[in-house]
Amino acid sequence: MIKTITISVLPAEAASDKDILKHAALELNTGAKKIGGYVIQKRSIDARSRQARVVLQLQVFVDEPVKEAPVFDPEFKNVSNAPHILIVGSGPAGLFAALKLINLGIRPIIIERGKDVRSRRRDLAAINKEGIVNPESNYCFGEGGAGTYSDGKLYTRSTKRGNVQRILQLFHYFGADEEILFDAQPHIGTNKLPNIISALRQQIIDCGGEVLFENKLTDIVLEGNTIKGIKTSAGLTIACNAVILATGHSARDIFTLLHHKNILIESKPFALGVRIEHPQQLIDEVQYHCAVRDEYLPPASYSLVSQENGRGVFSFCMCPGGIIAPAATAPREIVVNGWSPSKRNNPFANSGTVVSVDEKDFAAYGFKGPLAALEYQQMVEQKAFAVGGGNLVAPAQRLVDFAEAKISSSLPACSYIPGINSASMQEVLPAEVAMALKHAMRTFGKKMKGYYTNEAVLVATESRTSSPVRVPRDKETLQHPQIKGLYPCGEGAGYAGGIISAAIDGERCAEMAAMDL
Repeated sequence: MIKTITISVLPAEAASDKDILKHAALELNTGAKKIGGYVIQKRSIDARSRQARVVLQLQVFVDEPVKEAPVFDPEFKNVSNAPHILIVGSGPAGLFAALKLINLGIRPIIIERGKDVRSRRRDLAAINKEGIVNPESNYCFGEGGAGTYSDGKLYTRSTKRGNVQRILQLFHYFGADEEILFDAQPHIGTNKLPNIISALRQQIIDCGGEVLFENKLTDIVLEGNTIKGIKTSAGLTIACNAVILATGHSARDIFTLLHHKNILIESKPFALGVRIEHPQQLIDEVQYHCAVRDEYLPPASYSLVSQENGRGVFSFCMCPGGIIAPAATAPREIVVNGWSPSKRNNPFANSGTVVSVDEKDFAAYGFKGPLAALEYQQMVEQKAFAVGGGNLVAPAQRLVDFAEAKISSSLPACSYIPGINSASMQEVLPAEVAMALKHAMRTFGKKMKGYYTNEAVLVATESRTSSPVRVPRDKETLQHPQIKGLYPCGEGAGYAGGIISAAIDGERCAEMAAMDL
């Protein structure tokens, strides 16, 4: 007999097979010896009471041995001699589009402006240590896209768009820990993602696909309104009838290329603000209601949202035990992002805290047309560089000082390697963003006791929350309404908001492109 139950246990008990069996037996009102085993289907943390507990959904086998789930064995065909579809970009959308094409018997050719994941590390070291930004290889561009070095969070609200569990199973198949299959907030860790991405790429190549690094899209060859091929920065011209455009949210030159070729794109509202860093111990104390976090509990996280003067303000990409990283894609700009290693064992917790902005805000600064949001975003990033002090040193301010309009006389230790410089966020952020953030700091302090403190530091700017441009597509075919054979895809096209949703969108675009090949 198989029973599905939910139990709430102490953190130490959740780490003990014996204790889990004991609680399962009590829940089922049976003897522990009658239980042949169990399978964890979901695991989450409930920290609402004074004592944090772990909630486990179990499939329990009573009076019979445990039956393990069938081994996930995806089908990868040999597509060496199959017709091909071109994919621009090797982020989650592009890579999972390629896997889906192989599954459908079609040969994927991926072009990627950046370098492979191993070579990419040298450019990241130059950013962190020397403040040198390679516009083609950085935290956003290169194998795996921004996802490779932005934590590896795998939770999503896009459950209706596709098979989330299958995407998780594929990540596990290529090397991610089994826990991602049942954790409520699955997470891989930036330290583990590069090997997973490399394994995924090798699978594509072994099946007959192709991955071409350091080949930036420079032109789209059209015949009337139909795709006939593309040109790259390496001098290649590749004929094709279908292009999956999965270039990510930071490929400004691609948006400009589309605009100059009179291919319809649209300015899109997005969110902009800062990354806020607290000591992780403080967040643990607040969230777990304890002086010292239980060794069996993960570093605590938080999620905050408010409405301030009609604007949404929210925490974004919260990284417990994490690092603030320099994510600029061009010289003389400051962009910050956050990531955590798999153990989340760094002493700081950081989160993007951002404000919604739209066409009215862009127009107020003279930005109009399909590139208005992009130009507004770029303006703020360049201002942050000017205020920061050069060499990717970022402007920063203590949290309470910011809310009370005081320049911080000193700054706390910070994980941002290029360094921080005391400055007023009023000099960096548009007035409407700064005002909403100030109100939100106090609101969040009331919602989460201990949050509103000068131990926390604001670092500017968190500006790549989503694409500032949408590349329109038909809802049914996912094809651009003007250009036959062009499939806008993922975060860069405005249809995804994270690794999982981008991967799902990549699969959907691959299916549609294959149908029309």
